[in-house]
Order: sequence, then structure tokens, then C-alpha cells
Amino acid sequence: MSALAGNGEDRRGEDGPPGGGLTTGEVARRLGVAPTTIRTWDRRYGLGPDARTGGRHRRWTPGDVARLERMCALTATGLAPAEAARMARADEPPAAAPPGRTTAVGPGRSAARGRGRAGSGLQLSDARQECRGIARAALRLDAATLDELLLAAIAEHGLVAAWTEVIVPTLQAVGRKWETSGEKYVEVEHFLSWHVSGALRRTTPNTVADRPGATTVLACVPGENHTLPLEVLSAALTERGVPVRMFGGALPVESLVAAVRRTGPAAVVLWAQSRGTASRPLAQHVAAMRWGVRGARRGPVVLTLGPGWAGPTVAGLARPSGLAEAVAALEPPVSS
Repeated sequence: MSALAGNGEDRRGEDGPPGGGLTTGEVARRLGVAPTTIRTWDRRYGLGPDARTGGRHRRWTPGDVARLERMCALTATGLAPAEAARMARADEPPAAAPPGRTTAVGPGRSAARGRGRAGSGLQLSDARQECRGIARAALRLDAATLDELLLAAIAEHGLVAAWTEVIVPTLQAVGRKWETSGEKYVEVEHFLSWHVSGALRRTTPNTVADRPGATTVLACVPGENHTLPLEVLSAALTERGVPVRMFGGALPVESLVAAVRRTGPAAVVLWAQSRGTASRPLAQHVAAMRWGVRGARRGPVVLTLGPGWAGPTVAGLARPSGLAEAVAALEPPVSS
């Protein structure tokens, strides 16, 4: 069953014969638009599939989908839907982008030909197809569709795979677009990050009750405010029954030390996005902390996560290479 089932879509096509193209729901997911939008374009502008499989069933061929991709790209430039539809049917390039807009797909090049792009020049390489839809929804600042697609990706692939193979490539693509376009897409990056954070909160189970000596402390180092990677790690650990205490961005040194002493955690995860914020002396200080009665004193395992910690490894500090490795290092062993 499609991960988007239950979103209110008319699922007439999903009961059709097997094969013969994509259903409307599958196309909507691929493009990052609502199924009702596709049906409206079909009804108003004649952008429906070239062939039906009998009755009212919709089945979309690659050529049909390419035409819809063209429609998405043209409307993203600011063209009126009727004009965009006319050009999509004729596969014509736009004469010029409206003032203050950037062309989503270069003149004379349809979205179907721009392989590895998300309809607005986002380099997505070989990332999962869901990246295209999520990127398009983010670029349109379409909150409802973006939430739907993010939640569907997490539900279908699981939190770790959705983050690694869908969300991160899309975030990176948006970041590259921002870096190369004179900071024109800052609002898109913030918008996407906020909705990813919301999707994580909505899919995370209830907080796990604390267990002495089993808690994991998550914090950004002082001066670091990129909390999203720790949010997904917190969600993944909570899924696995690990008690987590999340302290978010830019935790001052004194507060970090106090939090570690008060919780007596099994592990402390420190995130640093840039080398300017990563402090190896701080990480070593936390790793050297001890508490408990004499003869049974213990301290935390310290994991340093993020690109800021790149470079020579430091003895006593673990540095997992990604989310899956961090989760594996922190989740409790399976009892035999």
C-alpha cells in the first residue's frame, strides 16, 4: 500500500489493472504536489494521461509525467497556470522569467531532460526519487505537501533510512542552491529545516523514562546552533528505548558540565558543524568526568559528531561516521 494512503486522495486509479504506468498518487508523490492539483491540471488544462486503462482509471506514462514535470517547473518561475500548461503541452521554453524570479529549468530544456534535478536546479544526483518531491514542495513553500511527503518518507523507509537517503540529500541540495545563488534561497532552507524538525517530533514516540546509568545527553558545543542532526538522533534513540536528554544548540561549557553531572549519563554526544566551534579540549574534559562512590566511579562515553570534528582522531573520543553508526554505538545490546 502506498505510504500516502489515507491522505484524502481519490484512489480510483489504484484499483486499476497492474502495470501500465503510475497512479495519480505515485505521480503526486514524485512531483511533490497534491493529487488534487494533478486532477485540476487534467480537468482545466488537458494535462491528463494520453491514455486511460478503461473507465476513469488514470495511469501515467513517463511521457505524461515529463509533461507534468514541465508544468511544475514553469509554474515555479511565476507563469500563470494556463500559460504554463500551454507551454508544457507544446514543450516550449519560457520567453523570459518574470521580474524578480529565477527560471526553474533553463530555456529549451524540460525537467524530464534535466536528470538529477528537482525542478529548480537542485543537484540531487542519484538520491531517492522522494527528494525531488520534497525539494519542489520546499521551493514552493508548500507547507501541507511538505509535511505529507516528509511523514510518508519516514513511514515508508524508517527514520534512519529516510534521514540518510531522503532528507539529508534534499537539505544538501537546498544548501548548495543557497550558496550559489546569492543567498536567494535562505527562506527555503529555513522552511525545510523547520518542517523536518516538525516531522521528527510528530513521528517520535513518547519520551523514554530515565534509567540510572542509561541516559544519553545530546548537546551542541558552545557557539553551535545546528540542532537538526541531534534532533534526528534523539528521535532514533527514543524509538529504540534509549533515555535521552536533549539540550539543543550552543550549550555553554558550565551548563554542559552541570548537565552531565546531574544526569550521570552513559554517553554524551557533542555536535559541531564547523571546525571553529569544535573543541577537543572540551570533549576530553567531559570524557574525563567521573561520579559515583569510591571504588565504583564511572564516566560517560563521548561521541563527537559533525563535520567540525574532521581531522585527526583523539584518543578516548568516538567519532561515528553517520546516523546509523551513532545509533548502533548508543543503543543497548540485544540480550540473548
